[in-house]
Amino acid sequence: MTGSPGGSPARPPAHRRLLTALLLVALLLPAALVQVPTAGEAHAQPSGSRSVNVSVDYLNPSVPSGGDDLTVSGKVTNKTDAKITDPHVSLRLSGPLTSRSEVTQATERTGWISDYDGAEIDGPGTEELKTLAPGMSRDFSITIPVNRLPLDAPGVYQLAVSLSGTSADAGYEQVLGIEHTFLPWQRDDLSTKTRLTFVWPVIATPQLTARTEADEQQTPVLASDRLLEQMEPGGRLQQMVALGEELPVTWVIDPDLLATASAMTEAYNVVGEDGETVPGKGQATARQWLADLRNAVKGREVVALPFGDPDLASIAHRGRKVSGTLDQLGDATTLGRTTVESELNLEPETDLAWPAEGAIDKRIVGVAGAAGAQWILSRSDSMTESGLSYTPTAARPIGGGRTALVADAQLSRAFEGDMSRAETYSLAIQEFLAQTLVTTLQQPNLQRSIVVAPQRTPTLGQVQAMAEALGDLDTSTWMTPLNLSSAAVEPADPGANRTVPGTGAYPKKLRKQEIPREAFERILDTRQHLDDFSEILNDSLRVTVPFGNALLREMSTQWRGRKPEAEAFRREVQGYLEDITSQVQLIDKSDLTLSGNSGTIPVTVQNNLLQNVRGLELRLTSDVPSRLRIEEERQSIEVAGGHSTSVKFEASARASGPVTITAQLYTADGKPFGAAKTFQVEVTSITSTVLLVIGAGILLLVLAGVRMYSQRKRAARTAEAGDEADGNGEEDGDGDGDGGTGGAGSPEDSADPGSDGDTGEADKEAHGTHLTGGDRADDTDTESGARSGASERVER
Repeated sequence: MTGSPGGSPARPPAHRRLLTALLLVALLLPAALVQVPTAGEAHAQPSGSRSVNVSVDYLNPSVPSGGDDLTVSGKVTNKTDAKITDPHVSLRLSGPLTSRSEVTQATERTGWISDYDGAEIDGPGTEELKTLAPGMSRDFSITIPVNRLPLDAPGVYQLAVSLSGTSADAGYEQVLGIEHTFLPWQRDDLSTKTRLTFVWPVIATPQLTARTEADEQQTPVLASDRLLEQMEPGGRLQQMVALGEELPVTWVIDPDLLATASAMTEAYNVVGEDGETVPGKGQATARQWLADLRNAVKGREVVALPFGDPDLASIAHRGRKVSGTLDQLGDATTLGRTTVESELNLEPETDLAWPAEGAIDKRIVGVAGAAGAQWILSRSDSMTESGLSYTPTAARPIGGGRTALVADAQLSRAFEGDMSRAETYSLAIQEFLAQTLVTTLQQPNLQRSIVVAPQRTPTLGQVQAMAEALGDLDTSTWMTPLNLSSAAVEPADPGANRTVPGTGAYPKKLRKQEIPREAFERILDTRQHLDDFSEILNDSLRVTVPFGNALLREMSTQWRGRKPEAEAFRREVQGYLEDITSQVQLIDKSDLTLSGNSGTIPVTVQNNLLQNVRGLELRLTSDVPSRLRIEEERQSIEVAGGHSTSVKFEASARASGPVTITAQLYTADGKPFGAAKTFQVEVTSITSTVLLVIGAGILLLVLAGVRMYSQRKRAARTAEAGDEADGNGEEDGDGDGDGGTGGAGSPEDSADPGSDGDTGEADKEAHGTHLTGGDRADDTDTESGARSGASERVER
């Protein structure tokens, strides 16, 4: 801008000022049209098209035809603190919508925008209401002939219900609330209909425990009576069967649910709040539910999941490298087939793998293939598309002879909301129908097949909403039903994505819900414990069947989001197995004393089970074999049910002292079974060396006694002879040798001390009767003087 000669700024020409003003108005006008400020905003109160909540609770028919009357009913609620006068409810119709994204955007929009919501339909499309006080609600119901609606061409129309009136805050009439829903309009059958496969999941959280009562019937025990509530009339599982019977769906069933229901048809117990079991009361209900299910699936396609619905993603990411996990997955597939065959009297499809929420990666696909699955039920938010303007056919070959069935994510999640609310229920049905029609109209001349896989365990309200939507769709002019097995062999769209995501693409939210590796390791420990235990049982099936099935349940997808329940279930299985294995045990033994060179050590084995055990080996070991030796350390045992047996081990002592003995049971393959028992044996043995020393001592004592006895006897004889000599001398009056000669010739002296008679007596003493001490008198005198007579007698 050039300045004036005087230095003041020059004013722009008049036409330029006018142009600037027009541009400013043009910029501000759209904003003013979109939202008009009201007094309510100053008070932080809901205002404008959000001042009144409008709910559409009922729309019938969901898919109208030309001669129908359309009824729309619901409720309006004043959310402000100001009175609304002259309120009226009106229908508004706009469209048709040309893409799935437009349908989604219409669902998410909460306010009124004139360019999108269309004009009020006067006459039968409007209902006058009475004044709405603050917080007040009023019901409305509008019925209008369909031919009075501006339905100009086939397609999906946005149907809006608005409330207009005058708020005391604003002082003028305006749209104060609006709700959006959809009206599919396709009067004539399309020449090329889209084929729809709807998965109907009959699945429940595991309830049958590994525990059975200690009776001949092995009465099963359920963790709760939750299934009974669902099987009763009006319950979730009862409605799944009753409604599904009339629908064109593919039944996908967890065989564990069938096995549990079958167990409930006979006597069963339920764990109470105090942990004690009480008799279950659902026999009649379970029998009726199974009978209804058999009738519902007769002649229909049934897909059997692996028994227990194992969590494939958790196995692929956490349990794949834990020994035996993949083998168990294979067992689950086999058991799933046989269970469905026996309970439903039909041959099911078993080629399907269904990871949680359809999220897959390369590891999951590999694990599914290892379990024998050829079809992997994925979802389009896991295998996303790029470059396509339409929804492609679900089947995608992904290599290795496997096919990914990519379910439509938006349609599969259409019924995940709170369907107990009439407003949510009605909108979910209309949006589902709208999305299917728009999908078909994307490429009306291209034959396509889509799959819908809803949540695994829908609530009762969700089941009913799905059933109503499918019932409406069954009479539509743009969709036709198709079985899952047929969908799996449909020709793949050449432009569809066939690349399986890498492991890093797996959603973090889902990864946090996975079964931890520690759980798989615990399952392995329990499995090994079970295998060892079953080897000793006379009737192992009484244990391996309930526990084997419980271990499969521990891997269930149903534990996602239920971590405390999952951990409690696993602890219960492991703890109960430990309880019953402890029924075969060694009885505690008190300490023993072993006197002598040898003895017998008894050990008692008790079996409190209802069946015999065999194949066990009892081993007894001494910690000091050089002191106490077990002659035969191992003995095979067999114990009848409810009895005990005593096993005797021969032991030999080699030295005195304490010895610790360990008793341990072993299985046939040498694995320890149960807890070892230890006890003390106090050995007071007398060894051969000690016996020799004692014997020698006794012999010396005997010989010494004999010697002393002989010496006393000889001394007595000597004294007697002296007395006789003294007597003779006194009688003769002299001491000559005649007396000695005469004495020698007497009968007493006829035997010389050195004669054979004395020798014979000495020999006799030496052979045990008496033993003399020696031949010299001085030696005898010395011995005699050394000891008293009393101490020289030896008792033998």
